[in-house]
Amino acid sequence: MSEFVEYSLLGLLSGGVIALVALSFVLIYKGTGVVNFAVGEVMMLGAYFYYAGTVTFGLAPWIAFALSLGLIGLLAVAVERSVLRPLSGQSAVAVLMATIGMASIIHGAVEAVWGGDTYSPPTLLPRTPLTFGEILIPGTVLGNFVVAAVLIGAFLAFFRYTKTGIALRATASDPVTAAVLGININYSQRLTWVLSGLVGTVAGVLIASSAGLSPLLAAAALGVFAAIILGGLDSILGAIVASLIIGWVEALAAGYLGGKTRDVVPYIVVLAILIVRPYGLFGTRTIERL
Repeated sequence: MSEFVEYSLLGLLSGGVIALVALSFVLIYKGTGVVNFAVGEVMMLGAYFYYAGTVTFGLAPWIAFALSLGLIGLLAVAVERSVLRPLSGQSAVAVLMATIGMASIIHGAVEAVWGGDTYSPPTLLPRTPLTFGEILIPGTVLGNFVVAAVLIGAFLAFFRYTKTGIALRATASDPVTAAVLGININYSQRLTWVLSGLVGTVAGVLIASSAGLSPLLAAAALGVFAAIILGGLDSILGAIVASLIIGWVEALAAGYLGGKTRDVVPYIVVLAILIVRPYGLFGTRTIERL
């Protein structure tokens, strides 16, 4: 029983970071209707900015973290204005291919600058583990979950209670009506890309500072597709709940069946659930699948 509790706690806590990556995907889809395949590369690039700030330039971790967020925010604005806005009105496939192209460019640039080696950035959070009897919880896992929970809670409050958040929801729901009511659609979509990049950067730094940094970090975002599909591409709540489920299933699979099964078992669970609910746990029934 203690093993089951420990695996379950580790899985649920790890699910918090998965939820951050999933949130980065969902924000873009809800705001623009685009599946952004560059989320993983943006997440990776933000982590490399953090590494460069702390190791190359010797900055304090929290200062380097803040600068990484700022650089990714500026990059998101530049990409939205120069690449995505000219594609406004084009087919979803055209924009999707543009995100794949951006992912390739970012990945190639990172490998050209930093190579393919694995680095160990300084951690933002304490590593001291917590023990509850026979249950051991690594400090970084708990810290990552706390940061993820606070950030997700802040986003939920932002979308529910602030004028800007309500405007973003209105734009995502019905952009034509939102424009008629005076909402700046271009600004709303630009802000959506910025917020997605910031969330991805936070997730990338948390993962890199606890598990190491290499170009393979970008592939971690692809594994989050299981949670996104399970929760529903257009549901923030679904992304959170599904991420916790996926994290829990992965931990149990790794603990009882071996580490290699953790990448397979969650997709089996997802397929089983989607047979009953093909639009996900919380997704809209009329959602378009690409």
